[in-house]
Amino acid sequence: MRFISHRGNINGPSNLENFPSQIDWCLNESIDCEVDLWVQNGAYLLGHDFGQYEINKDWIIEREKSLWIHCKNAEALSALQMLNRQDLNFFWHQEDSYTLTSRSFIWVYPGNFVVPGGIAVLPERWMIDSRFREISLSYGICTDYIIKYMNEFDGADKSVSI
Repeated sequence: MRFISHRGNINGPSNLENFPSQIDWCLNESIDCEVDLWVQNGAYLLGHDFGQYEINKDWIIEREKSLWIHCKNAEALSALQMLNRQDLNFFWHQEDSYTLTSRSFIWVYPGNFVVPGGIAVLPERWMIDSRFREISLSYGICTDYIIKYMNEFDGADKSVSI
């Protein structure tokens, strides 16, 4: 099971969402991160509703194996495609039930049935006990409560300290 922190959150939504040092903390704990990326006038910015935290393409490349990048505008999607990096994993979606990432992972919008091998996104918003097995068939989970899910699934790394 791949564990992916939603915007760097570990114990619920926080004011550290998409904050570069929070993302780095998760990556240092071997937790992948989904981040929201904007590219505006050539500047790379993290942030959900708008670009808040400036980074650069080297920051992305150095972390490419552990980032799941949600492109928030067409310029971000184009910029990442032009980097032509094999390990870079990015996607764009609004409320599509399923989206294919650049590395061919199926990103499942919250509330939709998980495709075996896909990524269950924000299961805390829709999961009930009867659907726990469904999530266990997924390749990964992207959640605001990553520590909780890491501790719930067998084989999880329980050594993460908060």
